[in-house]
Amino acid sequence: MKKSLNILLAIILLTAIVITGCQSKSNDDKVIKIGASPEPHAQLLNLVADDLKNEGYELKIIEFTDYVKPNFALAEKELDANFFQHLPYLQDFSEKNNLELVSLANIHLEPMGFYSNKIKDINELKDGSVIAIPNDTVNGGRALLLLEDKGLIKLKEGVGLDATKEDIAENPKALEFEALEAAQLPRALDDVDAAIINGNYALQAGLSPTKDAILIERADSPYANIIAVRKGEENNPKLQALVKALQSEEIRDFIEKEYGGGVIPSF
Repeated sequence: MKKSLNILLAIILLTAIVITGCQSKSNDDKVIKIGASPEPHAQLLNLVADDLKNEGYELKIIEFTDYVKPNFALAEKELDANFFQHLPYLQDFSEKNNLELVSLANIHLEPMGFYSNKIKDINELKDGSVIAIPNDTVNGGRALLLLEDKGLIKLKEGVGLDATKEDIAENPKALEFEALEAAQLPRALDDVDAAIINGNYALQAGLSPTKDAILIERADSPYANIIAVRKGEENNPKLQALVKALQSEEIRDFIEKEYGGGVIPSF
């Protein structure tokens, strides 16, 4: 009798575990955990939270202020997706850290800009001026490409998006470059002659790319910000729902009206 009771209790416990596990998986399928930079990424995500709720999904936004942790958190399955970076950065970071992360969709472009607290026009830039640029490979190269596009330097033939300071072939003003973490660049403006700042960090610092930047990246830049996910999960229904919500006319209109060219839709 006691043996039969123990078997029955074991069956009940096993059934409870299976049911709980199924319920947990079902609940997870209805929650979208996404890592994002505060502005404009988290702001855009907050705008679509209700739309996703109407589709049966709960959106949980985890804010990050750096360009490193969100990709590791995604790879380690602490997140379902992240939203803070462009494709060249994702590809470079994934290759260097052996991560299997891919782009799910383009959302917007944040034009990189050349800012200064010391000059108002590029012609005021003196010989030997110190320019702060991002210290990661991709955004540092992006900053140099902006300077080349505006005629301040010339890079070696064919270096493309991977340009570094060593690839500068011509530097008529003998500009000096100081590489800093991207998030620190706005705070460095008083210490350098100018800084080339990513759009999201400029916005967080109260800078307007279209009003305050002396030089700004062109709208056809290849650096559109993306939704990144783990490879193999591109067709996950909740992630497809997220993309659909972000690539809506409502979001397009908000970006165009709110940022006035400081952020540009890329869908």
